[in-house]
This record gives sequence, C-alpha cells and structure tokens, in this order.
Amino acid sequence: MVSYKSEKDQLINRLKRVEGQVRGLQRMIDDEKYCVDVLTQIAAVKGALNKVGMNILEKHTHGCVKHAVSNEEGDKIINELMDVIFKFTK
Repeated sequence: MVSYKSEKDQLINRLKRVEGQVRGLQRMIDDEKYCVDVLTQIAAVKGALNKVGMNILEKHTHGCVKHAVSNEEGDKIINELMDVIFKFTK
C-alpha cells in the first residue's frame, strides 16, 4: 500500500466534512426539508466521496500499480485495479 502520509490530513479533513454533510442530511430529513434540497445535498456528499476515492485511486495507480508492474506482477495488479474501478464507478 502506498503511504498517504503527505495527504493524510487533507483526506481526513475531507472525510470529516462528508461526515458533517451526512449529519446535515439526517437533520434535513428529520426536519422534513424540501425534497430537492435534500437531493442536492445527497449529490454534494456523493461528489465529495468521489473526490476522496479518486485521490486514493490515483495514489494507488501511481504507487502500488506502478511498483507491481515494474516487478513483473502487472497482470495481477491490473486485474485488481480494474475490479476496484468497476466497484468505484457503480
């Protein structure tokens, strides 16, 4: 696994913001807010999570995948990468 230490704080902060957004969604539903406003907030949460995921996916590709390919373990890691991409993009 590639170390995220240089970006760990940034990733944690983004996830804390997502956590706050989800709590906000719970309040919106509890307060029976307008459906379009709730759906807009859901889209924002999904977008924020996708940003975190893409950041980690990029680090994985440039780190783990690159390393495995250079050590002739390319097919295995590329298959794993494709599996995670398919899961991530569902």
